[in-house]
Amino acid sequence: MSTYKNLIGKDVNFLSTDPDNDAAEGQIWYNSTSGVFKDLLVNEAWSSGGSMIVGRRYFAGCGTQTAGLAFGGNHTGSDTDNNTEEYNGSGWANGGNLTTGRAYLAGCGTQTAGLAFGGGTHPSPATQAITEEYNGSSWSEQNDMSTARRALAGAGTQTSALAFGGSVPPTLQTATEEYGGTSWTSGGAMSTARKYLAGAGASQTAALAFGGMAPGATNATEEYDGSSWTTGGSLNTSRGYLAGAGTQTAALAMLGYNDKTNTEAYDGTSWSNKPAATTGREGVAGCGTTTAGLVFGGKVSDVVSNTEEFTGSVNVITGAAWAAGGAYPISVFSAKFVGDKDAGLGFAGYNAITTTCEYNGSSWTNVPSLPAGGGFGLGFAGTQTAGLAWNGYSGTFGGGAFNPTTAYEYNGSSWTSGGATPFQGRDSTGFGTQTAAIGAGGYTQTPAQPPTGVGVTTNKTVAYDGSSWTNVNSLNTAREVLGGFGTQTAGVAFGGQQPPANNLTEDWDGTNWTASNTMNIGRRNVGGFGTQTEGYAVGGRAPNYPSPNSNFVEEYNGSSWVTSANLATGRSSIAVASSLAGPGQSGSSPYAPLIEEFTGETSALNIRTITTS
Repeated sequence: MSTYKNLIGKDVNFLSTDPDNDAAEGQIWYNSTSGVFKDLLVNEAWSSGGSMIVGRRYFAGCGTQTAGLAFGGNHTGSDTDNNTEEYNGSGWANGGNLTTGRAYLAGCGTQTAGLAFGGGTHPSPATQAITEEYNGSSWSEQNDMSTARRALAGAGTQTSALAFGGSVPPTLQTATEEYGGTSWTSGGAMSTARKYLAGAGASQTAALAFGGMAPGATNATEEYDGSSWTTGGSLNTSRGYLAGAGTQTAALAMLGYNDKTNTEAYDGTSWSNKPAATTGREGVAGCGTTTAGLVFGGKVSDVVSNTEEFTGSVNVITGAAWAAGGAYPISVFSAKFVGDKDAGLGFAGYNAITTTCEYNGSSWTNVPSLPAGGGFGLGFAGTQTAGLAWNGYSGTFGGGAFNPTTAYEYNGSSWTSGGATPFQGRDSTGFGTQTAAIGAGGYTQTPAQPPTGVGVTTNKTVAYDGSSWTNVNSLNTAREVLGGFGTQTAGVAFGGQQPPANNLTEDWDGTNWTASNTMNIGRRNVGGFGTQTEGYAVGGRAPNYPSPNSNFVEEYNGSSWVTSANLATGRSSIAVASSLAGPGQSGSSPYAPLIEEFTGETSALNIRTITTS
């Protein structure tokens, strides 16, 4: 008689608590505390990934869920993009630009060995035969395709690729071309001419074509064996402008026109419906496998930067996200936050120069104000019960004066004076604690200038020990309204104005500043929180970004930046503490009292209770 161990290779364990890692997959156990049998269930679901740097549609992608590549596309229908972005499993970073920007192109391969081909350029929708190879940092042009076309699909690798379908306006195409790493040759024609289709397949001899517009949305699926196409199982939902991933016998069809959230999986014979994506869209790109898919960008009513990951595993993954918190009690910008989303302290700012409030995770309470003067553009550091503020600016823009060289300390109930600062100034960044803080950059007044707010951008850095300030080694680049996070011995300063917005990053080791990799989007009036190896740049003003008051968020790992979950509402001069974003300047509300709370990505086992029903 066979036992469970004979069949599965594992015993039925007797446990007082449930296991906490996926090594328990395939295991049945009896939980003696709850008195039930349990096991792990494979969960198929979509979760949010870091937003793209540049939202776009009609572009191409390749690679895997943890090493993806996005390139080309357009934003308005009358432009083309040469931008390339690389995905690391959590967010996007800028890669090398395409040699020729174009939309409606196709691609295949990997993040370090990608291939881009075909497409169309503007101002007129010129159809292209251009082929480019990506080496992980830059693109190089190769021999053209035999037939210039757009809205085509691809499969395979950089040295063994396949291009099929598409359009040479107004004619739909059945042509297939094979790329051997140097040049293109003709392959077998498809049965159904179409454009805006998707492809999958890891090799030139085992590819899959599905969906598309022919001219209306089609559910046709075809399989390629290296010389000819044969009919495969039809999609359950006809659609075009979709994305594909996987292989000929294990493929994903993701989103698209007609049913914009629809996801289906192919097993080599037939398609089956899978959980729908969270954000429905068309004109998307994708990559990955049936258990680790990735879809990004596209169009809802306008272009979007959303990224979603499809996972089939015993883990339930919840993507990082911002959610609304308790509204700030006063409309203000350039306020300062310290602490975190469960115990925050907000103070000062333009329009409320002495106001101080405490946050308990759901609502704000007014507490004793800053001493007379207050201001905006203050330096800041610390926690809710041990806060620190210094310098700043009083009055109105262009008509006020620098505050005295005074620091103030908050003890959880009231403010008292701290050690005098060695300069007058505003808009520096700060990080650390009340007894071990760093202030860097800003806009300082020189002794020869009158007290009217006139000054110069500075690279000055100062350290506070709880009683007095000391001048320490300066930033490499002078700037103001910059962001920062970290500790007195391991900090980061980023962005700012010099005077235009910039993307510079510098690391502080307790003695010196060292230049690091730049941000993906330069911003000023930006907020930050976290540590030197896991920090976030939040919001800000980005002149070259689609919206000047940005909702953009980037994560820093100690050496480079990738995108994270965006704010719901873009704003600059934003107040930010640990996992807490507050009021700032917003396009719809100049002094928006908005509060958003950040929760990072989480993963939990999908444990099922076994019942007899």
